Amino acid sequence: MNFALILFIALVVTGLIWLFDHLFLAKGRAAEAKLPLLVDYSKSFFPVILIVFLLRSFLVEPFKIPSGSMLPTLLIGDFILVNKFEYGIRLPVINKKVIDLSQPKPGDVMVFRYPSDPSLDYIKRVVGVPGDVVEYLDKRLIINGEPIAIQREGSYEYTAQGLNFVQGATWREQLGEHRHIAMTQDDMPPVIVHQVEGNFAYRDHCTYNDRGFKCTVPAGQYFMLGDNRDASNDSRYWGFVPEENIVGRAFFIWWNFDDFLNSLKSFSKPARIGHSIE
Repeated sequence: MNFALILFIALVVTGLIWLFDHLFLAKGRAAEAKLPLLVDYSKSFFPVILIVFLLRSFLVEPFKIPSGSMLPTLLIGDFILVNKFEYGIRLPVINKKVIDLSQPKPGDVMVFRYPSDPSLDYIKRVVGVPGDVVEYLDKRLIINGEPIAIQREGSYEYTAQGLNFVQGATWREQLGEHRHIAMTQDDMPPVIVHQVEGNFAYRDHCTYNDRGFKCTVPAGQYFMLGDNRDASNDSRYWGFVPEENIVGRAFFIWWNFDDFLNSLKSFSKPARIGHSIE
């Protein structure tokens, strides 16, 4: 569902009704007469819709995390805020950039439109920017020939779909200015080669083998990986994210129902609500 388009249509319809009444109908109506119901609703809702539309289009947009591909950084059910202007000002609905401010940086957690189906929003971490050579060999991330600095953190456990219990090792990675935690599972390969799409754009920029993959990021494209490396549908399977598909940078966790309920039960401060995203 394109919520931005729905908001835009609602904004136009309520605005036109209000304007038509102001220019034509109001002149023939007695001062003490009640407004027609449709006009009254339009006049009430138009300012509210306008504010929401402007905030959501140009400043911040809320999202809910639907999957575990970014565990342990982001949990299923986290409500996050996405900065819509950091990577440039874009026209709403058509998503065309009109003012260039900055570019995504390695380590940023970014929301984007899924290249194979732009109606879907995905969230992953930027690991490769235009010109980078990204390698993931034996579950070690290598950028431009330099292995990313890592430090073993411990372990992480969660229940996946189908009530499957998953346990993985966690690693502290340094990507650009970001120090974040990624997770791997010992019994999973670095990439399931037969699941790689064969016809994504710039497919010839990538090579795959049993140890992993190597991709050179084309101009205007970005390479994305999930922090839950062995349970993420990301660029290694469907390719690069074009610049025009960028939505914004995820920067803040503002709500999580489970975290809130747990804090009430334990009379403690919520562990996730109000935290920035590494």
